[in-house]
Amino acid sequence: MQTARAAYDHDIRTDERRIRAALADASPTPFWLDDPGRPAAQPAHTGRTETDLLIIGGGYCGLWTALQAKEADPARDVVLVEGAEVGWAASGRNGGFVEASLTHGPENGHRYFAGDLDVLDALAEENFRDFHASLLRHGIDAEYQQGGGLAVATEPHQVAQLRAAAGPGGTFHDRDELATLVRSPLYRAGLFRQDGIALVHPAKLAWGLKAACLRLGVRIFEHTAVSRITDEGTAVRARTFGGTIRARQAVLATNGFPSLLKRNRLLTLPVYDYVLMTEPLTAAQLDEIGWREPFGISDSSRQFHYYRKSADNRILWGGYDAVYHRGGAISPEYDQRPETFARLADHFLRTFPQLGDIRFTHAWGGMIDMSTQLAAFQGVAMGGKVAYSSGFTGLGVAATRFAGTVMLDLLAGADTARTRLRMARKRPLPIPPEPFVYPAVQMVRHAIARADRNGGRDGLLLKAANLVGYSFDS
Repeated sequence: MQTARAAYDHDIRTDERRIRAALADASPTPFWLDDPGRPAAQPAHTGRTETDLLIIGGGYCGLWTALQAKEADPARDVVLVEGAEVGWAASGRNGGFVEASLTHGPENGHRYFAGDLDVLDALAEENFRDFHASLLRHGIDAEYQQGGGLAVATEPHQVAQLRAAAGPGGTFHDRDELATLVRSPLYRAGLFRQDGIALVHPAKLAWGLKAACLRLGVRIFEHTAVSRITDEGTAVRARTFGGTIRARQAVLATNGFPSLLKRNRLLTLPVYDYVLMTEPLTAAQLDEIGWREPFGISDSSRQFHYYRKSADNRILWGGYDAVYHRGGAISPEYDQRPETFARLADHFLRTFPQLGDIRFTHAWGGMIDMSTQLAAFQGVAMGGKVAYSSGFTGLGVAATRFAGTVMLDLLAGADTARTRLRMARKRPLPIPPEPFVYPAVQMVRHAIARADRNGGRDGLLLKAANLVGYSFDS
């Protein structure tokens, strides 16, 4: 008996001429960063500097930590350094989904953080509320919209899964009911949640946090890479290409980039994710697909897509492929991957064939930091003078704010609900080193694709990995 073909797979089913035309004029610059309002970079660091708190990394994690440190103690001298420009990496390239969850969803939470779930749920709700409150307090216009999220079923087995997952706060829609929210010939059902999900303009969030930090007195140095950090007993010293910075305490917020702590270098995997952005949809095109409200969408496959509308009615379409390069290599050349862009365009055009000859104006990629528990972890080093957080696995827009709070608690030596969490006390399982990890990742990718084709049922490889304690997602 032949298995029915999945809604999405690696084979291109749309006419290749149509795909080439749709992608012909796509800019390689991330849409969010392609903005005339992009702020000028702060000067690079030179000479010798002393500070109370040094933060290494100018993405969301570093920015939220700096902001909260100054809010808690305005007299504290805080220096933040960024190897390129604030928000240029994952923080300026992501889909802009703000999710309350700190555990990559309830199933993953039960698996790794079962003993902490009640506390984590309460802390996640508090962090989600405080995220928005912080934007309002500091006048950060990040195009915040709390419109909820819709998970859609594109395969028969996913319908029952969504129905069972509805619970409090979720509304299940069968195929006909779903058409009142959004229409696609591939949709079989959907689960809508209003609470705990919002959308932002990712780059405007990073730039707004940067401006707020500067107003509070944070000293920011861009184009300032740190090559080494050493313990000097009562302080730590960071070496930059232009000098040195001596700090009583430090925060490492470099996420998927190689950690300055050797012991952490096998705890995250740099994985590339890719995104397309359409031209603005006309009123007639919006009527064709019926997608009027500002909610985000994801499908329910293991290799999933995520998509949302922008303020000017473009559709961002990303996900599915997750690409690891041999040796954990990170390079600007990996930001472009034509075969993935063609696959994404094919999937988009099959999802919304009503949109006809729509064009994509931007096509880009970027690196995210994946951990084996699919959620972030925090900890301390160098006698408690250095705190770190990493492993957000694509869900860091809100979770980075929480991580900043945890790291500041850890540096203060405080015993709080946050520092008692498993994610702040125990590191995830390490990732095997090369030459083992590259073939292992390829095998897992194929196993995930097979599971999607096989009614969501894991094969032997994924079952064995789960028994050991490794989780995987696209």
